[in-house]
Amino acid sequence: MADAKRFDNYINGEWVAGADYCANINPSDVSDVIGEYAKADAAQVNAAIDAARAAFPAWSTSGIQARHDALDKVGSEILARREELGQLLAREEGKTLPEAIGEVTRAGNIFKFFAGECLRLSGDYLPSVRPGVNVEVTREALGVVGLITPWNFPIAIPAWKIAPALAYGNCVVIKPAELVPGCAWALAEIISRAGFPAGAFNLVMGSGRVVGEVLVNSPKVDGISFTGSVGVGRQIAVNCVSRQAKVQLEMGGKNPQIILDDADLKQAVELAVQSAFYSTGQRCTASSRLIVTAGIHDKFVDAMAERMQSIKVGHALKAGTDIGPVVSEAQLNQDLKYIDIGQSEGARLVSGGGLVTCDTEGYFLAPTLFADSEASMRISREEIFGPVANVVRVADYEAALAMANDTEFGLSAGIATTSLKYANHFKRHSQAGMVMVNLPTAGVDYHVPFGGRKGSSYGSREQGRYAQEFYTVVKTSYIGS
Repeated sequence: MADAKRFDNYINGEWVAGADYCANINPSDVSDVIGEYAKADAAQVNAAIDAARAAFPAWSTSGIQARHDALDKVGSEILARREELGQLLAREEGKTLPEAIGEVTRAGNIFKFFAGECLRLSGDYLPSVRPGVNVEVTREALGVVGLITPWNFPIAIPAWKIAPALAYGNCVVIKPAELVPGCAWALAEIISRAGFPAGAFNLVMGSGRVVGEVLVNSPKVDGISFTGSVGVGRQIAVNCVSRQAKVQLEMGGKNPQIILDDADLKQAVELAVQSAFYSTGQRCTASSRLIVTAGIHDKFVDAMAERMQSIKVGHALKAGTDIGPVVSEAQLNQDLKYIDIGQSEGARLVSGGGLVTCDTEGYFLAPTLFADSEASMRISREEIFGPVANVVRVADYEAALAMANDTEFGLSAGIATTSLKYANHFKRHSQAGMVMVNLPTAGVDYHVPFGGRKGSSYGSREQGRYAQEFYTVVKTSYIGS
């Protein structure tokens, strides 16, 4: 580790050594140290905030062509380096290489999309009810925004927060997850050469207890966009509202996947496998609740068990791997704890449930399926965030819908059916922000809104044109003759 390369914070257009450093470990091979990444102290976070505040007046009123060109340049470089950046992502987070390259591609497309949004800024010009008076409704940048991102999408989620923030004229201070700083650092290095003025973008790596606390509580930060756990998100909301800062939260999910009697069995099994186990189940949109009607239940469980035998767990960079490792030892222990809980609650272990031995030492867990479970069990109600799913039997569609909605969360929900009647009814009556019909619950586009309801999300939507709701404020101007 003494020979590991060090990666610094980026503050006010300069690379700044951290107060300390933390090793970035490959979960597929714990002997592989990707590098040592800076940990900022409170003074460095405040310096980044001050730099962003100083840069804001000029950047927020800069020409839209300059903003477009800088964002487009970032997107182009990401796409040109997708193989290299995909390798980095797979090493530090554990996604398989094809998934990692796909995520990098998405990040590049996000920057390209928001480069275009710079040229599509619009408002309204309206007549007043008073003769001789007209009204302009325009949008202006919010100000300095603090972005706090999770470990499960280490380049896509930073991209979908950074790109709109800069496109609409805000200045950014981003804190990536301490567990996976490599992709965020690589993205910052690309941004540092793209033509943004010093202070418009700042990267401060480190712990939530230090970096996050300063960002959330600073009176100089106008808004916080956070993706992470429910407990942390709710505390951020309290702190931001108390000082009247804008806040946007994306938190947990316990996403239902309904399988109706009339579903195509092969298709239903495949989308359930994709929803529950791919990306090692470490997606906020993953489905760990498979709600299956009685007529197809036994066939579905048997077909799932058979399909799961062909899932290859292994090193994220190894060809042929379907599912990589769990991201960390702590997350692995949490997954194993829930497997024990499921068994102690009386659910039947159908497949998986144990560790997988590979050529390298890593955090490999077999995809795990429970059946004969009840809606009241903890494995049916709490977010596990790993490759663990359970099947609950219900009588019919009405019971399935009721069970799907019986949760504190409301991010994504899916249904497998050949009935247009049930598909349309589910789209309208599902209490989720995103509904999938004959598709996995995980997997969304970059140009349309992302977000949920109830305990999953708070504030305006992310992604697509809807991102402007958080990153801008509306101004109404009256003009007399």
